[in-house]
Amino acid sequence: MRTTTAFLILFSLQLFAGIGSSASAVSPLPVELISFTANLNGSNVELRWVTATEVNNFGFSVETCHDKSQLWETVGFIPGSGNSNSPKEYSFTDHLKLNLDHTLFYRLKQIDNNGKFEYSKVLEISTDIQLLTFKLQQNHPNPFNPSTIITYSIPASSYVIVEAYNVLGKLITTLVNKNQDPGSYKVSFDARGLSNGIYYYRIQAGTFTETKKMLLLK
Repeated sequence: MRTTTAFLILFSLQLFAGIGSSASAVSPLPVELISFTANLNGSNVELRWVTATEVNNFGFSVETCHDKSQLWETVGFIPGSGNSNSPKEYSFTDHLKLNLDHTLFYRLKQIDNNGKFEYSKVLEISTDIQLLTFKLQQNHPNPFNPSTIITYSIPASSYVIVEAYNVLGKLITTLVNKNQDPGSYKVSFDARGLSNGIYYYRIQAGTFTETKKMLLLK
């Protein structure tokens, strides 16, 4: 079983490359991948990708390995949209079950309805237990309108509370209020309906507390 307290370094916008054994480099498969990203959420790695167009797309196998020289392991499959001329969004969550303190690699194997396939470029994810600490990061974007992302990390299982306040110290909303595993997390704060100005967000995780300022500009 694998559980990680790892910190994720994200590599994004990876396009299909590296043709599969039954595909042709002269006639690549007609699936245009315009983004491919990964993010650590607790002890899970969340993969997201977007296609611009698809023709005859059966789906995507998600593959991972700990060393690119080793055999790749298929950890999931996401059905494709067949034929599409508009952007399509996909996601897959890899539930980690090993103690990791090294580099992980992810790639997509796009398969068409005839069995032909091609691989995406590889996402390289560096994991390092030493990098994970109790930390509340500055929201992004900042200033923002109408929403912003708050990122924080916890190195041990904790009961986590994340709240937003106005400049007078009045509680606006509770964003997180639950037990969470070690990891890095993101939560969105939506300020629609609020006035321009300075707001604060605060985290409490065990004995750790921290508060930061954010600015809403409409």
